[in-house]
Formats: sequence, C-alpha cells, structure tokens
Amino acid sequence: KDHPARDMQDTFYITNEVLLRTHTSPMQARTMDAHDFSKGGLRMIAPGRVYRRDTDDATHSHQFHQIEGLVVDKNITMADLKGTLDLVMKKMFGQDRELRWRPSYFPFTEPSVEVDISCFKCGGKGCNVCKHTG
Repeated sequence: KDHPARDMQDTFYITNEVLLRTHTSPMQARTMDAHDFSKGGLRMIAPGRVYRRDTDDATHSHQFHQIEGLVVDKNITMADLKGTLDLVMKKMFGQDRELRWRPSYFPFTEPSVEVDISCFKCGGKGCNVCKHTG
C-alpha cells in the first residue's frame, strides 16, 4: 500500500480497496518469483493497459499502454538496455526516427531513462503536431 506508484495524484481508485493498474511492474515480481535462476538469466517483456488519474486532452489520457522490460543476468549493462530499446523503438516507430535518451528518476527503477522520439510528421524539424519540439 505504500508503493510510490500508488500516489493519490496518479492512482485511479475505484473504492478505498480497489484500484486500476497504474503500471505493469507487478509482472516483474511474479515472473522473478516463478523463474528458476539456476537455469540461467531472466528476460521478459510486460505490455499492458494502465490507468492514471489524468484529464484527457490531445497529449494525455487516463488510459494508455505501457511496455516494461526486465533482464536479470550476469554482465548486463546500460548499453544492453539502450541497444534493446533502440531496436524496439525503431521497429515500432520507424527506422528514420531519431531517439534522445535522458537519465531520469523513477522511485521504483534504477537506473532509469526516458526516451524521446522525433516527430513522425515533421521528422524533428518542428510542427503543430509536436508543438514545435521536433
């Protein structure tokens, strides 16, 4: 109940005891618990629909999809994460998309990064779709 992802400003409570999933992280704990690490490392992807208390507008929604990945193994580095996410993002959004990596803080993951993807309409030059951010 004290998990940072359950902050009142983010969590979509139905009742005091029932809430809608705010992230896909619970899949990580279940998968790690079920995995036999004596047989090797763990690699998983957890896509899912999540809900947040947010006002719907052109760039926000109370419901969206999240994709989380987890790798637990020897000799894994941030470069492995970056390479994997580069591949996934370019497969999803196109090879010509530029990616920008920003170190970020999330109370439930370390290390953490956020990825910005260049605009599909203007290719990063700036337009009304991306609010001239590229």
